[in-house]
Amino acid sequence: MSNAQTMTTAGDATVIQPAADAVGSGHDDVLLTARAAEGDQDAFAVLVTRHAPRLVRLAVRLLGDKAEAEDAVQESFINAWRRLPDFRGHSAFGTWMYRVVTNRCLNALRARRPTTPLHEVLDVAAADHSSSPSRMAESRAIAADLRTALAGLSAEQAVCWVLRELDGRSYEFIADAVGITENAARARVFRARRGLTHALGDWR
Repeated sequence: MSNAQTMTTAGDATVIQPAADAVGSGHDDVLLTARAAEGDQDAFAVLVTRHAPRLVRLAVRLLGDKAEAEDAVQESFINAWRRLPDFRGHSAFGTWMYRVVTNRCLNALRARRPTTPLHEVLDVAAADHSSSPSRMAESRAIAADLRTALAGLSAEQAVCWVLRELDGRSYEFIADAVGITENAARARVFRARRGLTHALGDWR
């Protein structure tokens, strides 16, 4: 390993992280991905540092637990490192990782249903300390009802809704990330919105 790298571990898993001077390089993702696919750990370390923050934010939104989200992203990067030699570049590295993380989180949600997802994100969103006590109480009540409503959705609908409504992604992006058609992505978001609107009717 070069002097530009440090290692972080989680159990038996290891993720390579670069020194600060490696992160500051202006290398393009395409070049970095090509170099990483050839075994360049420094190049992969830059990709990890560049993309990890937004992937963790996505995983927290999907799983509702920061520690679980960080584990999911780390495992996704470890899996990506192993699969890079077979990466054909049909999509950007960031998009590919978004799809890898989304599917890992989707599988986790399927396995643990009916556990309520997104509790951490929604609790934070409800905690507006600049508001009056009554407003804070109302926000927390809405967040609690939204958590309950989201728990009633299928894992697939919840993931598509989060990608669209919380992450602001296009239907084309959602379809690519989840591995479905664009029409199927639109349908899942529509059904999720309809279910949430019905469940939250008292707050309209």
